[in-house]
Amino acid sequence: MAFTLKRVYEPAESSDGFRVLVDRLWPRGISKEHAALDLWDKDLAPSPGLRAEWHHATDREGTFDAFAARYRAELDDNPATGGLLALGREHDRVTLLYGLRDEHRNHVVVLLEWLRAHGAEVESVG
Repeated sequence: MAFTLKRVYEPAESSDGFRVLVDRLWPRGISKEHAALDLWDKDLAPSPGLRAEWHHATDREGTFDAFAARYRAELDDNPATGGLLALGREHDRVTLLYGLRDEHRNHVVVLLEWLRAHGAEVESVG
């Protein structure tokens, strides 16, 4: 099993394996056909309150560490993470999809780090 991440706006490839959208909201301008999802798991995204706080932050770079810590705490208490770890055991590759433009400071990077800390194989990003 290997987890990786990719923007949902990039074309789907057979090498993506099982494709999971982990955003709470559907990405703008993307059709379901283009997204080529196997699963949309909104429950893996940050809570609505945390998402709104992060989305409206004026200094995203300065607040990312605090956001990441709060999101990791949410993941620790989130039953949906067990399902994601199970998907990783069932599939050779699971690609986590997201819509944000920032490829380095987003919730999916934190989710990938959380998966690594919980024993999942994760491809390096960045």
